[in-house]
Parts: sequence; C-alpha cells; structure tokens
Amino acid sequence: MKSFNDNYEDNSTDAGFQFTFDCDICGDGYKSEFVQSTTYRKGRGLRGLVQGVNMIGGLIGGSAGDIGYTLERSINVLSERFEGMSPDWHKEHQAAFEKAQTEAKGHFHRCHSCNSWVCDACFNENEGLCTGCAPRQEIYVAKARAEAMRRNIDDAAESATVWSEMIESKTTVCPACGKPAGNGKFCGHCGASLALNKCPDCGGENAQGAKFCSHCGAKIVVKKQDTSCPECGAKIEPGLRFCSECGYKLS
Repeated sequence: MKSFNDNYEDNSTDAGFQFTFDCDICGDGYKSEFVQSTTYRKGRGLRGLVQGVNMIGGLIGGSAGDIGYTLERSINVLSERFEGMSPDWHKEHQAAFEKAQTEAKGHFHRCHSCNSWVCDACFNENEGLCTGCAPRQEIYVAKARAEAMRRNIDDAAESATVWSEMIESKTTVCPACGKPAGNGKFCGHCGASLALNKCPDCGGENAQGAKFCSHCGAKIVVKKQDTSCPECGAKIEPGLRFCSECGYKLS
C-alpha cells in the first residue's frame, strides 16, 4: 500500500481497519475512524493485536523523535502481521486504507517547497509552506530575542566580578543585657561599658564578663561593684552606666 505520506501506522486487526498518519515535522498524528470488517471471524487473524484499538478517529499527539514508520518498515511489518488473512479481508483492508487517506488529508497540508505533509501547527498558511521552509515571523523573532537575551545573560555572568575572599561579620554582644551592642564604647541598648578588661597575668585584653583570659587562660578577677542604685535601690547589673529602673546616672 502506498500512503500520501511515509509516516503512517496501520492499526488494523482482524476485526476491522484503522490507520494513523503523522506530521512529517512534529510527529502529531491523525487516527482514522475504525471500520469493521465484514469478513471478521472470531479467534482468527492478527496475533495478539485485537485489544487497544480506538473506535473513534481523531487527532493524537506525538513527537518528532517518534517519526519512524517509513514506508519500507510498514511494508515489512504488515506483511508479517497480515499473513494468512483471506483475500476478501485484504480487499477490505485496501479499500479502508484508501478511505482513511482521503479522511486524513483534510487534516494535513502539503508544503510546496519540500513536499512534506504537515499538521496545522507546522504549516505557515501565509506562505503556503511548512514552518521548516518558512518559519512564522512572530515565532522566529521571539525565538531570536530569547536566544539573544540568553547570550547577554551569559556574557554578563562571565564578566561579573565575584568577591572570592572570606567575609567576616562580627557582632559585639553586651555582657550586661545580652543584646547586640553596636560598634561604640557603650552598649546601644543599656549603656553598659564595653571596655576590655586586661588580664592581670599577661595583660591581654578580654571582653567584659570574661572569667578567664582568652590569651593565657588565667582567671580574671573582676572587682565587685555596688549592685544597687543609690537613688532607687534597684539591683544594678555589672557594667551599667544608668539605672534600668529610674535612669539614674551611675558613677
């Protein structure tokens, strides 16, 4: 059998006839309506191919990678599948194939440049050619813009300066209130002194509240201060410059 295009599949069984014709570009296909065989005999015919046949024809999806049903392959496969069928069945098969081609041609367009048969999506109706020979302008322009944008992004990424050194972020925590104290000499939240205490053994500087020297490990003795506010008598945390209750300035 000779099809109007080379990309077709014979889905026929001993019970009837059906064919799928594929677009030469994208692989989307059109499946013809199922035609029942008048010579059908139950239990005979095609080997294991009775199940799974769609009874109603229509457009079906595909992909360009699935376009592989060439005429040569179809002839080889069909000759094996339909071996042993009656002459009357083969006549019905040929008639159904011709009818299916006439039905399917209404869903495809022939490119006048490369002679491919393509679906509506792959046909440029303004030029009368397939989109492989005459791409749609708006789609081609959009694709070109997208590719140019991608190249610009890649170029910008290659030329961008990236900081490769280690970044350190240090935050001083107030030993009195436990909140970030800022970069000054006194806590920005409670006013406690952030002055460093010197180790009595090595002279190294240590943060307020440290019990041991971070340089030599010696124990740091902190002088005890009056822990009550002279104004209101409230308990004063070490290092505070102002009373947290009444605001009195401490010496």
